Amino acid sequence: MVTKNIVILIFLLGIYTQGSGQRAVKKIDLGNGVSIEMVAVAPGKFMMGSTLKEKIWATGWEGGAEPGAGLPGTGVRESYEGEAKLVHVKEAFWIGRTEVTVGEFRRFVEETGYITDAERPGGETQVFDANWKTKGTWPPYPWVSMKGKSWRDPNFGFLLRDSYPVVCVSYNDDKAFCEWLTKKERAAGRLPEGLVYRLPTEAEWEYACRGGQEGSTYFWWGNDLSEGEGRLNISGMDILPGRNKAWPYNKVPWSDGFAFVSPVDFYGEKGRNGFGLADMLGNVWEFVLDDFDPSGGHEKAYLGKDGKVVHNVCKGGNYYDVPGNARCAVRLGIKSTSYSDSRDGFRICLGVPVVNGQ
Repeated sequence: MVTKNIVILIFLLGIYTQGSGQRAVKKIDLGNGVSIEMVAVAPGKFMMGSTLKEKIWATGWEGGAEPGAGLPGTGVRESYEGEAKLVHVKEAFWIGRTEVTVGEFRRFVEETGYITDAERPGGETQVFDANWKTKGTWPPYPWVSMKGKSWRDPNFGFLLRDSYPVVCVSYNDDKAFCEWLTKKERAAGRLPEGLVYRLPTEAEWEYACRGGQEGSTYFWWGNDLSEGEGRLNISGMDILPGRNKAWPYNKVPWSDGFAFVSPVDFYGEKGRNGFGLADMLGNVWEFVLDDFDPSGGHEKAYLGKDGKVVHNVCKGGNYYDVPGNARCAVRLGIKSTSYSDSRDGFRICLGVPVVNGQ
């Protein structure tokens, strides 16, 4: 899509005006002292998906993802990543420095009275099972679908501060937040016609995640897992509240400081990628705009065969994930657009509207 509106072009080309090498940054005022920081991302190219070598690592002893038929590199989840391919992102966009926080989402609810899918009659959300017990060496799945829980109380067993990423919000909820912000900014005269706040497309998200890495690396900093220490929140040597054990399955051999969610941007400069974006891997899964195609991600927006998203995609891994499930290429299809989970959140994008195949 070629941007024709000159106002939009100037608005987006703020990305290129800084000669210092620093990326353009803007803060979106949500009121009551709450703001969202956005970072400019120029067009570019990257390798989308993963190589067979990466899939083998992800399902091997260090990555810890579950392989299919017991063979490394044959996991069903890894097959969803597709083969690594060169993809071009042709439009500039802005993306949130961090995942949307509890405090930012609260401002949306305060202004609109919005009720999330989990809070509606009959609603429920996937949360940590406080009664979960290990049995021998192979524990049961420590998550359960529960009514009465939501972004206000995700059943972590501790109070969520405003600086934590919001969780237990669905694709529908995320889109409603973006629509509210678009309307709010346009009414204030701060957003030209032809630009919208929305979820990033899958290609935009993975491009942003890789942070300028053009090669097919496992993580945004490269292929060496040990270099991830002090950069991200995934399954590590962190004791679960009220227990004397950490998460089961493979984990990184260090403590990242959190058994559950961490405050956004907690790791500072070391936790930011080449574009200056924080928590692109780990902390919480991030929903993107696209519908799920099990053959791999798309260069252009894929909003379903009939233009209707049924199983939206999430990216990036979360605080519970093994290392092999917290890579740039990992992608999952979500049960439905009303599904929510205490491991899932979102990050917003500012750019031109997208339609299927553009």
